[in-house]
Amino acid sequence: MTDNSPWQRPGSQPTGQDAPAFPPPAPLQAPGQQAPGQHASGQQGPGQQAWPPYGGQAPQGGPAGWAPPPKPGLVPLRPLAFGTLLGASFQVLRRNPKASFGSALLTQGLITVVTLIVVGAVTFFALSRIESAAPEEQDAVLVGGIAAIIVSALATVLLSVAATALLQGIIVLEVARGTLGEKLTLGSLWRLAWRRLWPLVLWALLYSAAVLLAVGVVVLVVVLLVSQGDALIAVGVLFGLLAGLGLTVAFVWLFTKLSLTPSVIVLERRGVFAAMARSWRLTNGYFWRTFGVQALVLVIVQVATQVVTTPIGILFGIVMGLMFPNGTVPEDGSVESFLPLIGLYGITLLVSLVFAAIGAVAQSASSALVYIDLRMRKEGLDIELARFVETRRVRTPGSPAGDDGAPDPYLAVPAGSAASPGPGAGGQVA
Repeated sequence: MTDNSPWQRPGSQPTGQDAPAFPPPAPLQAPGQQAPGQHASGQQGPGQQAWPPYGGQAPQGGPAGWAPPPKPGLVPLRPLAFGTLLGASFQVLRRNPKASFGSALLTQGLITVVTLIVVGAVTFFALSRIESAAPEEQDAVLVGGIAAIIVSALATVLLSVAATALLQGIIVLEVARGTLGEKLTLGSLWRLAWRRLWPLVLWALLYSAAVLLAVGVVVLVVVLLVSQGDALIAVGVLFGLLAGLGLTVAFVWLFTKLSLTPSVIVLERRGVFAAMARSWRLTNGYFWRTFGVQALVLVIVQVATQVVTTPIGILFGIVMGLMFPNGTVPEDGSVESFLPLIGLYGITLLVSLVFAAIGAVAQSASSALVYIDLRMRKEGLDIELARFVETRRVRTPGSPAGDDGAPDPYLAVPAGSAASPGPGAGGQVA
């Protein structure tokens, strides 16, 4: 019998119908050698799936490789870690110092200068009137002078509330646009924030009035109890201590729950009461996170301020003791003798202004970052922001989103979004 299959030399592949269904077994390998089809450095052999390098694009038809979230500006477009929130609150100062720190220094300086000029001038005028008034008119002039000082102080407080509210709006806009990789000028930020000035001022006045009203009620009750006689003095003091502690806790809780109100007013363009309700819902389930970020930023700023200003205060006291060892200021002292004190006071005031500006920026930025983070976690805002960054067209520098026909991503609020987590909640970062 003859074999009809053609002869093949060793090592060649069978052909035709008689080809084996399975490949021949791999030859034995010495230790450290690679078997056929295996490659080093992530290369694939025949029949193996090609995976992309870290952060790269997957080949057509293959599974997509993991890529880090985009970071076009201040923070990455994903739910933010606690350290990211804390660091970005101060990074705002470095990223766009002219617009952020410059605005804060301008508003803080304006408040200080106006307060010194207005209250100082009114107080000087009132005291001069009291000294020069006739004895029979001195009581009436005294009452009028005190009333004038109080009115001037209230006017400067109102100016301070308005300036602080405007600064909050400016920093919120800087954080929001900086997250998208935009860097607006100081003038652009002021123009955009000015449009929402009155709702911001109304919110600040409402919160301040609530605090004053609550404190006033407690003080009134304590005064009434103490005025009833010795028997109720202890009761009045005890009530004052307990009520003060309770008010402190209540104000901290309310401030934390409503701390996102300025961000909602500016970015979502809502009214005051709607913004308060929105802030309340966004912070549900994230109270301690919101409180922790803002409290830690406040502590850092206060500690840094004390570290710098305390030596200046000690030096001021030493100079005072050397210049006036008896503790009294001579009436015939010349202006030149007071120049060291004036210089130290000016340095103290300047340092205080600088750190007050830094603190105002960091506090407002922390609230805005918490707002963005909570919307990423609950509503998938990171997806909207990434889509905006990818599809936006080149705009004129300083123009806000929407001026070129691109919708503002911060206005994309899903219905019922605050009640249930959205698509971005799955990427939470502790």
